[in-house]
Amino acid sequence: MSNLTLNAEKRSEDTKIKDLLAVRKIPAVVYGHGFKNQNITLGYIDFEKIYKKAGYSGLIDLVIGEEKPIKVLIQDFQLDFLTNKFNHADLRQLKMDEKIKTEIKLTFVGEAPAVKGLGGTFVKSFSEVPAECLPQDLVNEIVVDISSLVSFGDVIHVKDLVAPHGITILAHGQDVVATVMESKAEEEVVVAPVADVTQIKTEAEEKREKKAADKTEEEEKEKK
Repeated sequence: MSNLTLNAEKRSEDTKIKDLLAVRKIPAVVYGHGFKNQNITLGYIDFEKIYKKAGYSGLIDLVIGEEKPIKVLIQDFQLDFLTNKFNHADLRQLKMDEKIKTEIKLTFVGEAPAVKGLGGTFVKSFSEVPAECLPQDLVNEIVVDISSLVSFGDVIHVKDLVAPHGITILAHGQDVVATVMESKAEEEVVVAPVADVTQIKTEAEEKREKKAADKTEEEEKEKK
C-alpha cells in the first residue's frame, strides 16, 4: 500500500466539540504505549478519505501542525446516531519495532460454484480477522478466494487463509470463515443470484455500530 498522510492540528481542552462539527472538523485523540495522549482536530473529508483507504489496519503518517510525521492506525471512531457521520476518532501511535495486534479486513473474491450453479446462499462468519505483526508488515486486507466452495457445506477455515509475510492470524485454525448453505425450499424453486459478499453484514459489524450509537447517545445525555 502506498503511504497515506493525514494532516491534523492540536486541539485545546476548551475547544467546543459542536463548534468543530459545525465547520466540518472532527475532534480526535492520539494515544499509544509509551506516548503522551494528544488532543487533535481532523478535517472531516480528509479523515473520511483516509478511512476508506486504510480501514483499521492501514498505516498512516499523521502530521500534527509543523511536527514530524508519526505512524498511527485508526483505532476507533464514533458516528452521530442521527446523521451517521463521524463525530470523533481515536488514533493509535505505533513503535515500529514493537509488534501490534489489530484486525485485518477480509476481501472475498471469485465465484462460489455452490452459489452460482446450485442456488445456495453464501454465508461468512468473519469480515475481518485478528492478527499480529510489526507495523511495517501491515496490510489493509487479506484476500479470500471463494471458488473452492463447490458443494453445500464446503467451508473455508482460518487455516486456509494465506497470510502475507510477517503476519500471524490469531483466530483458531478450525474457525469457519465462509461456507455455502442450501437455500430453504419454497413452492417454486428459484436459483439465487451470486451473493454480493460486500453487502453482507456480520455480527461483529452490527455490534460495533450498536456500541458507537450507545456511546453517542450517552454523550448527548451528558451535554444536557
